[in-house]
Amino acid sequence: MNNKGIGHHLKSSSRIEIIYGIILLIVIIFGIRLFYLQVIKSDYYTKQALLGQLREYQIPAKRGVIEVHDKDNQVPIVLNEKKYTLFADPKFIKNPDQVAIKIQALIGGNSQEISEKLQANTRYSILAKKLSAKQKSKLDDLEIKGIGTREESVRTYPQGNLAAQLLGFVDDEGNGKYGLEQYLNTRLSGEPGQLKAITDVQGVPLVSNKDNVIRQPVDGDRVLLTIDLSMQKQLEDILKKGLDRAISKSGSAIIMDPSTGEIKAMANYPSYNPAEFFKVENGEVFNNAAVSAPLEVGSIMKPLTAAAAINQGVVSAGTTYYDPSFYKIGDATVTNIEEDGGAGTRSVRDILELSLNTGATWLLMQMGGGSINQRGREIWHDYMVDHFRFSKTTGVEQGYEAGGSVPDPNDGFGLNIVYANTSFGQGMTATPLQMGAALSSIINGGKYYQPHLIDTITNNKGEVDDKQPKVVKGDVISPAVSKDMISLMEGVVNRNYLVYGMNQLRDDYSIGGKTGTAQIAKPGGGYYEDKYNGTFMGFVGGDKPEYVIVTRVNDPGIGGYAGSRAAAPVFSDTVEMLINSFNVKPKTK
Repeated sequence: MNNKGIGHHLKSSSRIEIIYGIILLIVIIFGIRLFYLQVIKSDYYTKQALLGQLREYQIPAKRGVIEVHDKDNQVPIVLNEKKYTLFADPKFIKNPDQVAIKIQALIGGNSQEISEKLQANTRYSILAKKLSAKQKSKLDDLEIKGIGTREESVRTYPQGNLAAQLLGFVDDEGNGKYGLEQYLNTRLSGEPGQLKAITDVQGVPLVSNKDNVIRQPVDGDRVLLTIDLSMQKQLEDILKKGLDRAISKSGSAIIMDPSTGEIKAMANYPSYNPAEFFKVENGEVFNNAAVSAPLEVGSIMKPLTAAAAINQGVVSAGTTYYDPSFYKIGDATVTNIEEDGGAGTRSVRDILELSLNTGATWLLMQMGGGSINQRGREIWHDYMVDHFRFSKTTGVEQGYEAGGSVPDPNDGFGLNIVYANTSFGQGMTATPLQMGAALSSIINGGKYYQPHLIDTITNNKGEVDDKQPKVVKGDVISPAVSKDMISLMEGVVNRNYLVYGMNQLRDDYSIGGKTGTAQIAKPGGGYYEDKYNGTFMGFVGGDKPEYVIVTRVNDPGIGGYAGSRAAAPVFSDTVEMLINSFNVKPKTK
């Protein structure tokens, strides 16, 4: 072989060695990289691979218990009950139709719908909610692979329909609706915890255990109400009997402490079971009408008109005047009921005892210096809005509280007749609660206490927030005028107690009040000629008023005046209940 051949052979060998070397180097690099990825960075990349399926989830907190007073004890009126959600992982379900039949036999429902859920394109399909422990046990006994249950907390109301509108309910999403459940939703809900769990592509959690917990939940606050359980039960019974007697389909009643603003009982009819809110067909039944449904209150306004006029110093409790039995105001005429006796000399006491519309109009005239004018309208408006706080919500712990309405004293058509009407409770609206708070202020010495339902709130650390009575306005009327009003309203009951359904006059107690009968307004304007709402507001006590009572009866079917025939008997029965069952102290003077 010549030198040229030998040289060519050496060059080929070198190229092959270089190529092999490069291949070996690439293999080594890939090996090192593979070792780095699979061994050194194994945990990191495992977590990265799961990151798309890793999410933070909430752990629901236990909702706070609601309690009421029962004699010397505190008893729960709203609790939480263990229920179970039934779910499936369709990946493990082999015979969905057969499995559905087995499940349907234990939980009810439609087996075809269950079968469809068992074949859903997900790893977490909810089959049923709010199952009992007994149902859970039977389902567990089936030992079906891919079927499981999860414990959940469901609101329960051990007293059934009692105080339903006051309490409200909790929907399937865990949100408080209406009443206290809505107003206190944040405090009752607590703070949810957090967990991490493997999820499917739709973000549904598949795994949950203690190792996944990031933060434990904080349970909701425990709430003690001012409500007395026995008083609430008896008031609801009295209201229902009164509505039946009056042939009325709906109404409300309130009992409150005039010296603190505490609401002791609040009843509405018709009612419902908050645990079965989903069965209610007419959503209006959810509303607490005592705080959310303003109405033209009628003649129960007259004591407030008298209190304003006496407090202004334009009349006194003993003032007399000539009543013409009607007033012509613009194109309208203010008249009285036929039984008032016609024109003649009347007193401030007669205005209330005979329920004179002309008398209330005369009181408004005195606030204007002798006629209905801008000055009188503005003074009366100030009392309605700033003293008695009509057109403003009270701040009571209820969802959907309404403020009612008061006409502007300087803007509108026919203001003089409009304001004449407001003096006897027409042309303005207020809720029974607003009327109760206003009455309290004119019989307790002149202090307007904010109505409230909460006594104490206790957080999960045991720290107690004691809700003290709150004076919103301290000079509604003077203490001297307040004494006058107690006497004047006692006179109304003394004169009419038989009409109000009382069997006897309780001279050893201080009982006062006033009826109201107001035409029901038509939706398009004007009033029905034959439809009325009946109202009554009053008090009972001994040396001082202990309880204020407001009753409302909607569109009663009996004849006569709705206030005296329908609403007043509910008041009278409530007074007897309070005297007989709740130790109202008789007079000592």
